[in-house]
Amino acid sequence: SLSSNNFTGELPQTFANFPELWTLRLSDNNFTGRIPHFIQNLTTLKTLVIQGSGLQGPIPPEIAFLERLSDLRLSDFDGPESQVPELRCRYIETLILRSCNLAGELPAFLPQMTNIKILDLSFNKLSGEIPISYSSLERVGYIYLTGNQLTGEVPVWILAKGKNVDLSYNNFTARGSECQNRSVNLFASSKVENAGLVSCMQSRHCTKNRYSLFINCGGNKAKIRGTTYEDDSWEATPSSFFGSDYWACSSTGYFTDDEIATYGYTVKNTSGLSMNDAQLYMKARRSAISLTYYGFCLMDGPYNVFLHFAEIMFTDDKTYQSLGRRAFNIYIQGILVWKDFNIEIEAGGVRKEVKRNFSAYVTNGTLEIRFYWAGKGTTAIPDRGVYGPLISAISVYPGFDPPASKSAGTVAGILAAIVFVVFLILVILWWRGCLGRKDKMAQDLRGLALQIGLFTLRQIKAATNNFDAANKIGEGGFGSVYKGFLSDGTTIAVKQLSSKSQQGNREFLTEIGTISALQHPHLVKLYGCCIEGNQLLLVYEYMENNSLARALFGPEEFQLKLDWRTRHKICVGIARGLAYLHEESRLKIVHRDIKATNILLDKDLNPKISDFGLAKLDEEDNTHISTKIAGTYGYMAPEYAMHGHLTDKADIYSFGIVALEVVSGRSNSSSKKNEECFYLLDW
Repeated sequence: SLSSNNFTGELPQTFANFPELWTLRLSDNNFTGRIPHFIQNLTTLKTLVIQGSGLQGPIPPEIAFLERLSDLRLSDFDGPESQVPELRCRYIETLILRSCNLAGELPAFLPQMTNIKILDLSFNKLSGEIPISYSSLERVGYIYLTGNQLTGEVPVWILAKGKNVDLSYNNFTARGSECQNRSVNLFASSKVENAGLVSCMQSRHCTKNRYSLFINCGGNKAKIRGTTYEDDSWEATPSSFFGSDYWACSSTGYFTDDEIATYGYTVKNTSGLSMNDAQLYMKARRSAISLTYYGFCLMDGPYNVFLHFAEIMFTDDKTYQSLGRRAFNIYIQGILVWKDFNIEIEAGGVRKEVKRNFSAYVTNGTLEIRFYWAGKGTTAIPDRGVYGPLISAISVYPGFDPPASKSAGTVAGILAAIVFVVFLILVILWWRGCLGRKDKMAQDLRGLALQIGLFTLRQIKAATNNFDAANKIGEGGFGSVYKGFLSDGTTIAVKQLSSKSQQGNREFLTEIGTISALQHPHLVKLYGCCIEGNQLLLVYEYMENNSLARALFGPEEFQLKLDWRTRHKICVGIARGLAYLHEESRLKIVHRDIKATNILLDKDLNPKISDFGLAKLDEEDNTHISTKIAGTYGYMAPEYAMHGHLTDKADIYSFGIVALEVVSGRSNSSSKKNEECFYLLDW
């Protein structure tokens, strides 16, 4: 087994020199390339497990030569679409081909595998109907066809089997209001016209709008500081669904190798927890593959989603039991917001709470929060089956002021008054010739399709004590930056657009459009924005140690003594943030203004890249962002400053300058009175 070693590079050709190999496990690594063709030489293999390995697809057809396989697990392969490879494994018992970008119809050879016990083809792009010949699989212990594009009627033999079958997230013909038929998960298994409803819940109607959601995941009903968290202590199975009036949960996956089901799908902490709101972290819900929570009947608009985590299954006693590592992906509204989330690392240890905030925009009244295991992390420490996503609690708050409840008569009167006022305004605008004008800012905002939190000016003023000068912490790309405190205790930084900024509005929209789509540990977190009248404000997470520039060469009372290890950590963190912007982000962003003042430091001196007001998207045809040369002299790459030639190498050049500043402790540009300005590269 070579699993969980962070190996890189391609699989060496020397592997072909082990023709007598019985077992090969390569999961949880950072390999590159594809499964090599020499895999066909390992004809004695009985177990082949490659999950979350970093290898690319498609699955090579040579895998058909491994006829002695009894356990084949391949998952999370990126790459071009391909069909399910033809297999000749007569003795196969476990067949997992999950998230391998497989397309086409279900393969005809599967029913011929009479020994199969676990079949998992979930999260692919398989289409068509389930063949009649698949009825011979009714004795298979676990069948997962989750997250495909299968159509037609759900076969009667599956409903009759009634045990450990998951058909959720497909396009089957709707068959009524059942989300669960015994142990057959039918949640979201067919499409409905109303995108806000799940197919099996069409009969449910929202009697009123809701503006929040609180769930104690895996635990009992709890009241925390006046807020009631819903009971979520239901018993899950390898393919199960639970639904209440306003929220639901779907769990998919079987803990492979955990034959005695040691822990189950809810886990309980067995020792004392010294933390805030410990009641939320005593229990947690987990899943082997995918765990999805839905909030229903929510009023459309922006929301702040707080996810609560604590790693309560691992130890910190420096023994083998403490070597476990959990990693999973987090999706909100179908968008990947965190890849390979590790609770222990984010919390700074086991049995410590960590809360992460994300922004979401609800449409059709539905919020979706999904946790997915992509093959990363250990799977057998402290015991077999200890892996997969784990969540302690969910808190969802509105990013807007919910309307007050009023009587029907009051509402009718208000509506009549509003109609009259609007009519009067339209008449005045028509008379003054202004009716044809459009609010450019509102139009740009709609074009950006924002999915972030919206704050009211009242909230911002309350948080900053009406922009008290005592709360001013600096000048940003737009103007003043203020420290503030939200009503829930969250510390924020508010960036206020300067009225003298010539490019303020466009840069403001640019920054919202780019940051709202990005989530990474080394990018500054944008909580939301406020646009009221002539007020244009951005609300960020607060960074306790201000900027790298101030820490290195600011006023003496603000300078920090940074050892070499910390300086190295800062450089590596900036590099990781840039790697995300350039290579891992869907948007592929060139920042264009990397400098020490745009690198912020949190309380642990972790660097985060900020100020995306000058960001340039690589895909120029798909963006509204200006392409004019922008940045800071002394940090701009020569080919960009002189010729306007922009690639991600411009950011790498700027990063090199910042790295020189970090190492030398000197500012890139400095000058004395009556002397020319000189730069570090002039040395």
